[in-house]
Amino acid sequence: MHSHLHTPYNINCEEIMTALDECHARGFIHKALGNCNDIKRDVNRCLAGERYARAKRNRDDAREKRKRIEKIWADERAAATGVSTTTATTDGEKQ
Repeated sequence: MHSHLHTPYNINCEEIMTALDECHARGFIHKALGNCNDIKRDVNRCLAGERYARAKRNRDDAREKRKRIEKIWADERAAATGVSTTTATTDGEKQ
């Protein structure tokens, strides 16, 4: 069993998924003889591309969030030690 394919995440693959549904609707024999295999491969290729793009966006968002969090942590460490991040020298002494 597979999850429902017609979701907002897969909107760019809607046309090819509809073509696969129509091919499957032609009947079991049509499907069993492999007449829908090319369309199925196209659906898989499209869904994989969508999944890859979604994963890339998620990774990029996570990296940005991590940068913001690390900056906050650095500011908090600097405040706890009394060192300003804007006035600190390279060896950690106050100016």
